[in-house]
Amino acid sequence: MTKPAGGLRFAIVSTFYPPYSFGGDGSAIRRLVHALARRHHTVDVIHDVDAFHTLSNALPSVPQPEPPGVRVHALRSAFGQLSCLATQQLGRPVVHGGAIRRILSQGFDVIHFHNISLVGGPGLLSYGEGIKLYTAHEHWLVCPSHVLWRHNRELCTGRECVQCVLHYRRPPQIWRATGYLERQTQHIDEFLTLSQFARAKHAEFGFTRPMTVVPAFLAESSQEHPGAQPAAARDDTAPAYFLFVGRLEKIKGLQDVIPQFHGGEGAQLRIAGTGEFEHELRALAAGSPRIRFLGRQSAEQLSTLYRNAIAVILPSVCFEVFPMVVLEAFREGTPIIARSLGPFPEIVEQSQAGLLFRTESDLQAAITGLASDLEQRNRLGKAAEVAFHTHWREPVVMDQYFDIIRRIAERRGLRDVLERLDRSAAARP
Repeated sequence: MTKPAGGLRFAIVSTFYPPYSFGGDGSAIRRLVHALARRHHTVDVIHDVDAFHTLSNALPSVPQPEPPGVRVHALRSAFGQLSCLATQQLGRPVVHGGAIRRILSQGFDVIHFHNISLVGGPGLLSYGEGIKLYTAHEHWLVCPSHVLWRHNRELCTGRECVQCVLHYRRPPQIWRATGYLERQTQHIDEFLTLSQFARAKHAEFGFTRPMTVVPAFLAESSQEHPGAQPAAARDDTAPAYFLFVGRLEKIKGLQDVIPQFHGGEGAQLRIAGTGEFEHELRALAAGSPRIRFLGRQSAEQLSTLYRNAIAVILPSVCFEVFPMVVLEAFREGTPIIARSLGPFPEIVEQSQAGLLFRTESDLQAAITGLASDLEQRNRLGKAAEVAFHTHWREPVVMDQYFDIIRRIAERRGLRDVLERLDRSAAARP
């Protein structure tokens, strides 16, 4: 592809990209790619299929078409898991380095790195020219396990990295003790993350580069799912239920929620998702008629589930960065009940659209209170909708994103980039 006359040329580099992804990070990256394409920029995506198959026995989901102007480079090799192990151990793209270097040498205006742990590690950060951004969707820059969940059993409050990764049955990464990551980060113009909390955690664990908060975003439902039926109004006659959406893993904390829904009376708990901890959760829920496991749901099904829920419960016991579930709920006018941990106090303060809990009794009070007080639920739901449109809607966040690119281009004297940014902005309806 040649450089577009009216827009910029972007490269997006990530270990995971749909359909070869799990969790919200891959979907968030795809939303960015599509948002860029809607603004008439061209985008090349580089991701590692070997990494997906190394970490998952599941088949990828059904691939979705990419819009015009988007080209996806899905890296594969005959070495499979060995390719990923070499990258994990050496911090460099041992197998795919040549292919990635050839792609990134084609003249991009912006190279935006995301989770690069297995697609190439910190060695990738020196590849290519142009404005370089890095978004920390997790804590990989300061944590070998990505999630600051020490020894696979507790919140990390201080480094015990070698013993910790052995608990995860992973080999230690020697390059982390050499200063290699710090040297490679000098190739990045600006580091981004999704919440004030995540920025503070990176600083607490020794990351010395400044980070700019650029929040996650969603498009309007009609834009994200073109051709779908218009959203129906909330059905207040439906059976009352609370909703959990996410991977069924121990760190998501659902084991603390299920006991609140034992017994024969009261609102239901509906659980959308699958995961390695599902068997234990089903055993914990056994015999309760108020708990329903729904499995994996489509985007359209989730929209209806969000809209008709009393609230979405987010009980994570780990340090989240910013779960996309929050925005999916807010877009449908649904409040949250969240553990007072990680970014959730920040989100609730900014939105005024949820309740926080620390203890089991706090959680029970929040569930009982919202189930019995429709006026409070609707007030919080309206605040959720307003907050989504004010802070987390695609145009709002993309304006912040391009402000960063413009500022870097001005600092570096990139007149061609600035001119094409101006032409692209003028062409928007």
